[in-house]
Amino acid sequence: MTAKLLSMHGLSRPLLAYHEHNAGKVRPILIKRLKQGETVALVSDAGTPMISDPGYKLVCACIEEGIPVVPIPGASSVMAALVASGLPTDRFFFAGFLPPKSAARTKALAGLAGIPGTLVIMESTRRLAAALTDMADVLGDRPAVIARELTKLFEELRRGSLPDLAAHYQDAGAPKGEVVVVIGPPSEKPVDDDELDRQLGLALSNATVRDAADTVTAATGLPRRKVYNRALEMKKGEDN
Repeated sequence: MTAKLLSMHGLSRPLLAYHEHNAGKVRPILIKRLKQGETVALVSDAGTPMISDPGYKLVCACIEEGIPVVPIPGASSVMAALVASGLPTDRFFFAGFLPPKSAARTKALAGLAGIPGTLVIMESTRRLAAALTDMADVLGDRPAVIARELTKLFEELRRGSLPDLAAHYQDAGAPKGEVVVVIGPPSEKPVDDDELDRQLGLALSNATVRDAADTVTAATGLPRRKVYNRALEMKKGEDN
């Protein structure tokens, strides 16, 4: 895409690929050229650079070498999804990509559950249904938006609760394109015993009692002693 844009404007510049698989080798080359007085533009074909890509490490290397970095923001799927979602924007947390395996993903979601703001998560379309199912299990009946192909011809925003969206994509199959999931913040209502047991049950399925208690305490804001004691009771019940 970058080459096409340059050609459209009658520009000719040498291009060098810089991505996750070659960043370690290419980064020193770019730093050397910059220190020799050349100008380098980091251009992304998929939205603003540095968001979930190795551009972050290049910027860090430039800062270490005293090389100035000038930002020229482009389209950002994160910000575009957030502002179009209709969910609260005063506080939000960008979590990038979650782990691909369900157990690790569930643990990561449990760590995000207590954040008092909107969550913005990148996800592979082929894992979308499974990821939404885990999100519904861990985060509950929160409102969410699936933002697909943002700023492009086939842009789509699908709104609903996490359980409803999970059911939709389980039936419809994986969509095409790039996807951002925006999830509303947690409810401010108190966590009752049933909800505590639900969250502990999920946490205990792939963690020790201590780790499960820490995770659920962070997610609910409940006293750790209460959460830990209940986790012990549930674990003993499973073992008997």
